[in-house]
Amino acid sequence: MTGICSRRRFLKTTVGTAAGCALLSVTTSAPAASKIEGIEARHYQSLAGKKVQCGMCPWACLVDEGKRGKCETRENRKGIYRSLVYGRIAASHVDPIEKKPFFHFLPGASAYSIATVGCNFDCKFCQNWDLSQTRPEDTDVPFTAADSAAEQARRSGVRIIAYTYSEPTVFNEFVYDVASEGRRIGLRNVVVSNGFIQKKPLTALAGVIDAYKVDLKSFDDGYYKKVCAGQLKPVLETLVTLKSLNVWTEIVNLIVPTLNDTDGDFRSLSQWIFRELGPDVPVHFSRFYPQYKLKNLAPTPTRTLERAWNTAKDAGLHYVYLGNIPGHPGENTACPGCGKTVIRRMGFEVLENAVKSGRCGFCGRIIAGMWT
Repeated sequence: MTGICSRRRFLKTTVGTAAGCALLSVTTSAPAASKIEGIEARHYQSLAGKKVQCGMCPWACLVDEGKRGKCETRENRKGIYRSLVYGRIAASHVDPIEKKPFFHFLPGASAYSIATVGCNFDCKFCQNWDLSQTRPEDTDVPFTAADSAAEQARRSGVRIIAYTYSEPTVFNEFVYDVASEGRRIGLRNVVVSNGFIQKKPLTALAGVIDAYKVDLKSFDDGYYKKVCAGQLKPVLETLVTLKSLNVWTEIVNLIVPTLNDTDGDFRSLSQWIFRELGPDVPVHFSRFYPQYKLKNLAPTPTRTLERAWNTAKDAGLHYVYLGNIPGHPGENTACPGCGKTVIRRMGFEVLENAVKSGRCGFCGRIIAGMWT
């Protein structure tokens, strides 16, 4: 695994816990921003006066010459918008696909996971803040071509490439190119994202990926603004678009005590998913642990997670899971027909799998997902 942690951010935020830097190692050597050539970004518009408008995410940043967009990974250089993170893999690792988490996509498979730095949100609970909140010039990593990245994944023996850890939308061009190369050599591709992306780049990406996991952080726009420095509506639009594009989608809701943990929160979120996406979208309610800027809060109580679990099932959702509590029955997949357990898990490990050709091995009912 390779990795970079921003010393500047470390000193500024004073959040250097072992958990916070679990993926990464600290470096004090970094190239100047002006020396990062990058590539010309995609999905932007040139305007008068050498200004550009970004079309990658819903912030739609209007960027003057010599300045950057909100994510700080794209810079306007003489009217040409350039990605400063293309090919700059800051973290890579082979993970179980269940860690993403995907529970209905090739269970038990491994994924070659890659990330650059950067994000278009600033979530106060981010577990990978040392990647997501780092600027390109604070990293010192070599350039990796897209075909080389895909080949590295193939040589690692995996079936899947995952774009994860930070926010794949800010390195969308690299995701697209690596996924295209990966697909050419027989690998699947999955994206782990906050879902904050415009429809045009999302639609293009859907042509080369197989699955997309969205963090639906809350069903309250105020929470998005206060806790994540983001917006809710575009994330909901992404989920609807993914359904229309027939991209396999799973949803994660991190439950943060006192902030998004009421029965009303769970009910609103679950009812919207059932109404707009249908009952077969897997929903993972995940346990919060103190991280980054929210170290003052305690971990999510198990009983709170169970309330969310029951509320979502009562709303009609077929596949509801609990995350970060290994050994809980909420990790298992039950057939919505006969009710029997068809996949039994312990943490990220699949212990038993009775799904046969996409159907329950007991009653024959179709189990939604991608199994082969």
